[in-house]
Amino acid sequence: MQLALSSDQELFRETTVKLLEELAPVAEVRRRRDDPSGFDADYWRRGAELGWTSLLVGEEHGGGTLGEHGLVDLALVAYEFGRHAAPGPLAVTNVVAATLGEVGGPDHRSVITDLVSGATVATWCLGEPPPGDGLGQIALQVRPEGDGMVLDGVKRPVESATEAGHLLVTGRTGTGLTQVLVPAGTPGVSVTPMESVDMTRRFATVAFDEVRVPSTAVIGVVGGADTQVERQLQRAIAIGTAESVGAMQTAFDLTVEWAFDRYSFGRPLASYQELKHRFADMKTWLEASHAISDSAIGAVATDSPDAPELLSTAAAFIGAYGSELLQDCVQIHGGIGVTFEHDLHLYLRRHTLDRVLFGTPAEHRRRITDILEREGGGR
Repeated sequence: MQLALSSDQELFRETTVKLLEELAPVAEVRRRRDDPSGFDADYWRRGAELGWTSLLVGEEHGGGTLGEHGLVDLALVAYEFGRHAAPGPLAVTNVVAATLGEVGGPDHRSVITDLVSGATVATWCLGEPPPGDGLGQIALQVRPEGDGMVLDGVKRPVESATEAGHLLVTGRTGTGLTQVLVPAGTPGVSVTPMESVDMTRRFATVAFDEVRVPSTAVIGVVGGADTQVERQLQRAIAIGTAESVGAMQTAFDLTVEWAFDRYSFGRPLASYQELKHRFADMKTWLEASHAISDSAIGAVATDSPDAPELLSTAAAFIGAYGSELLQDCVQIHGGIGVTFEHDLHLYLRRHTLDRVLFGTPAEHRRRITDILEREGGGR
């Protein structure tokens, strides 16, 4: 993140760094590689006390911001999550909390309180299994029946589904989208853990077999949640880009340090012209990623009409060039770069997951094309 920060925001960022270094150092991340949840409940509660889970929630629900826009504040946390390969469902918990605060009813206030305090986490069930796994494809059915709603379908991948107290499920009712908040343990809900390339985060397949919930579980309007879902997606993508850039920054810093410390034929690796050219390319990609991520986050935070285009541009660019940067970092490290014992793979894993979690670079390029075609047709 290269945004100009206020003194409060800088203090918040520094405090987040200290907490991550205390509770989620690399040694702890490695120790939890086979842990079912991937993170400790006390770690999440302390982060919530700091403000990780309340930045997109209004003051009436116990939230608040440091700067003018809560999403910018949250992006500072996401960036540090990427820099430290930190565990925890940061994006999905905040997306759910924000949505409940904006369009949820009185019955959801206690859930918001629990999310803001860190007593529990929630997750967003958006993506679906192949062949309907494209960005924006929704097949899960939500139908009104009697005085309630019935859900039928499968969602995957769902982050921290085994740890979540509530599932925000996006489904289809007729031609529109409907969102329903389903408590964990509701009859008909089954959760099957998945393997993840990112050893710090946990995902699962969640199946809904004729799951029945009361009408009060609906978030927003039945069949009219399309706009809200797009807003949630924008927030999730924005958080993901900040996190990806953080991972890129740490990998780059590790590689620069290695190139100056490692000698070959009596000279540091960094002195060779070929590597100087590669570092110049990587630095260009990194600075551009900072800039486009910051611009996209600012556009979403201010509800700019350019937000969808900027977000997809950021996701496509960072997804493509971030992978190039990280692969170069691995290669410059030589043999040690492909070992499990070296820390570099933690950041490669984080970026690899983030680049596909809410749309692949190819899908975001198609979204840009669609936006430009619509704008061209309107002129």
